Amino acid sequence: MSLSFDPAAVRARPSTETVAALVGTLARDYGERAVTSHAIREQHSHGEGLADPALPDVVVYPQSNEEVAAVVRLCNAARVPVVAFGVGTSLEGHVAALYGGVCVDLSQMNRVLEVNADDLDCRVQAGVTREQLNAELKGTGLFFPIDPGANATLGGMTATRASGTNAVRYGTMRENVLGLTVVTAEGNIVRTGGRARKSSAGYDLTRLYVGNEGTLGIITEVQVRLYGIPESIVAAVCQFPDLGSATRTVITAMQLGIPVARIELLDDVQMDACIRYSKLEGYAARPTLFFEFHGTESATREQADLMQQIASEHGGSAFQWASAAEERSKLWKARHNAYYAALALKPGVQAFATDACVPISRLADCLLETRADVEREGMTAPIVGHVGDGNFHLVLLFDPHDPADRARAEAIAQRVSERAIRMGGTCTGEHGIGVHKLDALVREHGDAVDLMRRIKRALDPHNILNPGKTVPLTRG
Repeated sequence: MSLSFDPAAVRARPSTETVAALVGTLARDYGERAVTSHAIREQHSHGEGLADPALPDVVVYPQSNEEVAAVVRLCNAARVPVVAFGVGTSLEGHVAALYGGVCVDLSQMNRVLEVNADDLDCRVQAGVTREQLNAELKGTGLFFPIDPGANATLGGMTATRASGTNAVRYGTMRENVLGLTVVTAEGNIVRTGGRARKSSAGYDLTRLYVGNEGTLGIITEVQVRLYGIPESIVAAVCQFPDLGSATRTVITAMQLGIPVARIELLDDVQMDACIRYSKLEGYAARPTLFFEFHGTESATREQADLMQQIASEHGGSAFQWASAAEERSKLWKARHNAYYAALALKPGVQAFATDACVPISRLADCLLETRADVEREGMTAPIVGHVGDGNFHLVLLFDPHDPADRARAEAIAQRVSERAIRMGGTCTGEHGIGVHKLDALVREHGDAVDLMRRIKRALDPHNILNPGKTVPLTRG
């Protein structure tokens, strides 16, 4: 699970002289927006996952599509790696510059370019964050629902095919991206998709780039769907005697087709962490479901009543309601801070977060086997998940000064991937492959990985775009 290196990329690594010459050119062309200080390079050497830094040689802050294209053209000519960077919230090593090179930080490309309220869509630069977009939509009656927890950029969310707490109702980035502006490995600017809600024109290049993790092109603009703010939004919390009861409640609700907007599961360890960290009063450290219902007043009431009946049949407590905006905000802020709450359980530890997604009918089996695995190893690993679509996360806490402790955490994460694949699921529902799950990708997709390799080599023949990530170019 620690950072690994693709032999093909290592052999193709440019010389120190070539990199130095490129850095000099970028400093001349971009002035203060080409930064080589160690502090800035270290800041851009990792995301929020395992802090195994791999520093770029220079960080460049472009302000337009044309500037991104110009940087990539220089990198392509010199065969120097280039890694796109949003706000660094990814968890699978996506932004680590494994082979040095240029980090393209898109944070200064942060304008909302157009809002088409009548058509329920908008176009943004890649550096716009989800919270920024929703703030700018205030007063329009519209919102953007994809909510991965972190205040990630739309470009990064598109590149990693993010989802989040609302995915059970509104889908993931895959379903909500209409079109893209992408800089190719040769430094060309191309536009894919458009504003129409469907098209049969040619290959679906938009879907190819959604989830490419910066290995096929750098996304610089995103056209996304918007939604009307529901008339009624109601949140509720229900606690359960054990993890199996909570999970079976979710399975039943999904099988009955109850249109819940959010169903989030926190096991007893994670709930304990959130109670302490976010000062949640009136709750016990027990497996807990957070619900949210969207619609008309009558619809949300009906959905909530049905959900409460199902929860009661599985031993759930009476719902604790949160209908006021500030009450809902407190609940969801606690859920979004679950990662930091988990870290606070054991000061001085590091966290390795992994995720998996299984068919809803296998969710209980996968969660209970995973929980038993963690307990058998004597690890602390809170479980939290967007379980309405079978997706859950495991936050493995380990002593960074104890290699054996880290090895145990990595072994559990590997078994989570294997377990999910065995149950007909996937090694990652939303974190992506990055550098940590390359072996799991091969186990999951088998011979199809060869086709992925061919796509990568066709679109990035010199392997300059985020090399060493997402698809292994050499057979293990």
